[in-house]
Amino acid sequence: MDFTFSDEQKHLRKSVREFAEGEIAPHVLEWDEASHFPQELLPKLAEMGLLGVIFPEEYGGAGLGYLEYATVVEELSRVDGAIGLTVAAHNSLCSNHIYKFGNEEQKRKYLVPLAQGKKLGAWSLTEPEAGSDAGGTRTTAVRDGKHWVLNGAKTFTTNGRFADTCVAMAVTDKRKESHGISAFILEKGMAGFRPGKKENKLGMRASDTSEVIFSDCRVPEENLLGAEGEGFISSLKILDGGRISIAALALGMAQGALEAATRYAKQRKQFGKTISEFQAIQFKLADMATEVEAARLLVYQAAWLADRKDARFTRESSMAKLFASEVAVRVANECVQIHGGYGFIKDYPAEKFYRDVKLCTIGEGTSEIQRLVIARQLLGRA
Repeated sequence: MDFTFSDEQKHLRKSVREFAEGEIAPHVLEWDEASHFPQELLPKLAEMGLLGVIFPEEYGGAGLGYLEYATVVEELSRVDGAIGLTVAAHNSLCSNHIYKFGNEEQKRKYLVPLAQGKKLGAWSLTEPEAGSDAGGTRTTAVRDGKHWVLNGAKTFTTNGRFADTCVAMAVTDKRKESHGISAFILEKGMAGFRPGKKENKLGMRASDTSEVIFSDCRVPEENLLGAEGEGFISSLKILDGGRISIAALALGMAQGALEAATRYAKQRKQFGKTISEFQAIQFKLADMATEVEAARLLVYQAAWLADRKDARFTRESSMAKLFASEVAVRVANECVQIHGGYGFIKDYPAEKFYRDVKLCTIGEGTSEIQRLVIARQLLGRA
């Protein structure tokens, strides 16, 4: 595996970094304080091709791979994880589910505007009683003529209140358990389909997270996504790629926290010299940098495997997500510690990284679930 970036990949990283520092960084505190979802940023993300990174040009995408995609999410998240999360959920989950399991008509109708960034996507799997146990889904879909009628509610849906297109899982045959859950494509404006409560969150506050509610929502039969009863199984495959994006999200925030801590240590003076001259601080920074680099290698390996069309990468994506997310938590914690009292103050970026990174050990499979996935792969019980 050679992770030496080509000139094109280096240019992509530079372009996204400049965009993040110019268009996002000046507003980070404002958006976070107000829990403002920056819709005004979406056309700019679309113009750069960041809302269709991993999809072929024939479907409106940028035609890039997972390594480039991980780089995009990493660079956005280095400045603001909330924006990285918005882009990740749109690409990896909603749009990718349609790309991987949709028929040609569905791809033309729904994927093309999503990949072009003309529409925003959401993906709804989690429910109040079905979190890590996603097989415990209670939302139902009952066939009625040429429609499916959906009833139930989803929670923790990223982009839920603003999405134009939503992929949601519902039970179509409870007797078949995990093979009785199907996926459906819903559109904003469908009768009986609406966003619910906006969540008031610890971190990632500029990323929209809400309930979505189905109340006798009639979905045309042609909006069944993939084979009936295979929605849960397809969701697991989608999560393999989604975990790479969450790993890249964690990596970006860890890198941002490391840079913030290093910058502050070189400026802050105590006892007549900068605190970066103290061995205690040097050791912290050395450990932080080493862990960030190790996480980067795991993330890039998983992305590299995802780009190999015949490769399995379930174990590697779970390892990358597990390690990078927990590294991000440790690095953000040390970033606050190095800042001392100022790490607790919103004038500095340390406290926001500290709040934001925790999501990465929870979303798209907790650290405990990742360890379970990895163990099953190792023991041959996948």
